[in-house]
Amino acid sequence: VNHQKADWVSIHQQICQLLIPIRTSLPFLLSEKERKHGMEQLVKRQKYIIDLAYSTAQQFVWDGKHKEAIPAALHALRFGTEVYGSNSVQLVPAYLLLAEASAGVGNLPEASKYLSQAQWIVLGTPDCGAALQCKLHRSLGLFCAAEGNFEQALYHLANDIYLASSTFGLKSIETSGGYFHMANVFFRQNKMDIANSLYAEV
Repeated sequence: VNHQKADWVSIHQQICQLLIPIRTSLPFLLSEKERKHGMEQLVKRQKYIIDLAYSTAQQFVWDGKHKEAIPAALHALRFGTEVYGSNSVQLVPAYLLLAEASAGVGNLPEASKYLSQAQWIVLGTPDCGAALQCKLHRSLGLFCAAEGNFEQALYHLANDIYLASSTFGLKSIETSGGYFHMANVFFRQNKMDIANSLYAEV
């Protein structure tokens, strides 16, 4: 009951009516053209649900409501898997969001599992864009910092900054996020000079 209530509050209330045409199977006696059109409409609806579920989960994370974000992010992942396949790079943002939400509720083993899956997909996609690799390194850096593994956190955040600056530019907002998180790690290590210098850069 608690699980159903959490799912309802998180996302189900918004997508309940959208699920009806997706869960309804196509009539058997259709022409090839009608069947193709039906499949196109199905994929279109699924992609809409993926976007809605992902943006809802993202908003919950931004609001600090990590527990509420998880069911929505799981829906984004589930429909993403149906549309793109289980090893698609399109799933990485949902995995990263699930990792962040799981870490936010204190479930680091679960967060680690989602991060590993995202990392595996990125490693298996040679033409993966730098922007997505940048997000992955930031998530890995934040996870390592949460575990107290500061050296590994700095390694991933340095990669985040490198990829962000080469993609968006040295003075971009995207790059400043990496500097900010790196400054926080140095702050936690009590290296105030480096931390203050990075905060100034931000």
